[in-house]
Amino acid sequence: MKFIAIVGTNAKHSYNRMLLHEMQARFDQAQIEVVDIQNIPMFNENHPETDPEPVGQLADAITAADGVIIGCPEYNHSVPSPLKSVIEWLSYRVHPLAEKPVMIVGASIYPQGSSRAQLHLRQILDSPGVNAQVFPGNEFLLGQANQAFDQAGRLQDQGTIDFLTQCFTGFLDFVLMHQQFSKGDA
Repeated sequence: MKFIAIVGTNAKHSYNRMLLHEMQARFDQAQIEVVDIQNIPMFNENHPETDPEPVGQLADAITAADGVIIGCPEYNHSVPSPLKSVIEWLSYRVHPLAEKPVMIVGASIYPQGSSRAQLHLRQILDSPGVNAQVFPGNEFLLGQANQAFDQAGRLQDQGTIDFLTQCFTGFLDFVLMHQQFSKGDA
């Protein structure tokens, strides 16, 4: 299985990037490609007739993947504008997230993790034009992320690792069910 893991911020230092790299290193049941969004310009519907090249590259990568994992930070109790902008590009001319299984994870320095941003992101991904198949339940919220990783960028707490593993295993099952349903095997 192949997943595209989108870092939901354009910040140079990101606990969500660290979390996605942790998933990439820890879970060998799937190939996880971590993708940054720094090179994607802010959405502009008045852009010429074709999307910027980085948008097309991301859309192609999502289309070729079996699923998408989004590392969603929380800024001002919501989704960061760079991530929202990327989703707007991916639902304007091209629609690679349509019917694509998506898992949302998030890390924050605050105790509640990125719970409010994840709720907003779910609503965005469910909207007409995006139509993603968002993995229900098992929200992975990493609070106090500034204390969660060791010097090598690996999660330290075994309970956190176990819960992340449980969530990821559930997502694998969700993707497999989606693939079977899409092929008419269900």
